[in-house]
Amino acid sequence: QVQLVESGGGSVQAGGSLRLSCAASGPSTFIGWFRQAPGKEREGVAVIWRSNSNTFYSDSVDGRFTISQDATKTMVYLQMDNLKPEDAAVYYCAATRGYGVIWDHTTYDWWGQGTQVTVSS
Repeated sequence: QVQLVESGGGSVQAGGSLRLSCAASGPSTFIGWFRQAPGKEREGVAVIWRSNSNTFYSDSVDGRFTISQDATKTMVYLQMDNLKPEDAAVYYCAATRGYGVIWDHTTYDWWGQGTQVTVSS
C-alpha cells in the first residue's frame, strides 16, 4: 500500500509559479503527476523514477515544469513555472510498484486526492 497526499495547489496569474508537493509513503517504482481539467481526460505531465531520479515530461509542460524528489524519497515535488491558463486542472500524484506505459493512468495503482490549480489570464 502506498499513501499519497498532495498539497500546494492554488490560484495564480498566467506567467506565475506554483510548487506542488506529494507526500508518499511506501516504496514505488515511479511516481507521476497527472492533471484533469473539466470535460477532459486525465493527462500525465511528469514522471520520476524513484531509484535514479530520471525524469520525463509531456510536450505540453517540458521546459516549464520540473519534477523532483527529496533525498529521503518521501516527498515528490512538481515545480510549475510560466503557468498558462490551459494548465488549470486538478493535479494528482500517482504511484506504482510495477512497470508499464508511464503516461497511461491505468499503469498506476495508487492515487492521491488531488489538488486544484487555477490560472487566470
